[in-house]
Amino acid sequence: MAYVHVEQAVKSFPREDGTDMLVLGGVSFDAKERGITCLLGPSGCGKSTLLNVIARLERLDQGYVEIVSNHGESGTRLPQLGYVFQDPRLLNWKRVEENLIFALRGMDVPRRQWDERIHTYLGLVGLLEFRKQYPLYLSGGMRQRVGLARALVIEPDILLMDEPFSKLDQLTARKLREDTLEICARLQQTALLVTHDVEEAAYMGDRIVIFSARPAHIVEVLDNPFSPLERDLDDVRFIQFKKQLLQTVLNLVKEKEEA
Repeated sequence: MAYVHVEQAVKSFPREDGTDMLVLGGVSFDAKERGITCLLGPSGCGKSTLLNVIARLERLDQGYVEIVSNHGESGTRLPQLGYVFQDPRLLNWKRVEENLIFALRGMDVPRRQWDERIHTYLGLVGLLEFRKQYPLYLSGGMRQRVGLARALVIEPDILLMDEPFSKLDQLTARKLREDTLEICARLQQTALLVTHDVEEAAYMGDRIVIFSARPAHIVEVLDNPFSPLERDLDDVRFIQFKKQLLQTVLNLVKEKEEA
């Protein structure tokens, strides 16, 4: 069991003129356990900042983030987090399997488990035959798959994804979304995905948290009426759901312009 609870998160950054820019203006929501929660909103509204707070890379000014993982052991240990970035951020001088070993070593995973985990997670992303290859010899989509495998190989309680498909071409991104959705469903992975792409949120999100423009607050939290297996991009019902989601976002933009 793993979940994320965000309560009245407030975060500001200093401007050059000495004033503060309020980014998160009191954000509260619960991420879906054993599912993908999409953080959807306009660019610059603080989605990635919040993801970095969850990853313990940033600190809030007010409020808190609670990350709970209970493995059926006595008590609750510090949860493990996997992070998939916009850019793969691989070590290009290390082979694919060595990039995964870097993560395994960093999380103190016992060496006896390394080979089995590498085999499992490179297999899940379809790159087992490339385990000895260097990242520079892989395509952009393949490098992002390595980044996903590196995040999963530590078997995280929470998987964080910051627009991981945004720099890929349309066909590659579509295929990688399909595969990521299938992998997360198979693993029953609790995940948070940052996006400003409405179609991506509708397709990937089991729960969709809609952010306002900066300073961000939560406008609406929607549970996807379609299960992962039912999300057909060409299905009329799914298209209608996507249109409703788009209209909600467009109304936000309109309200901001008229304010």
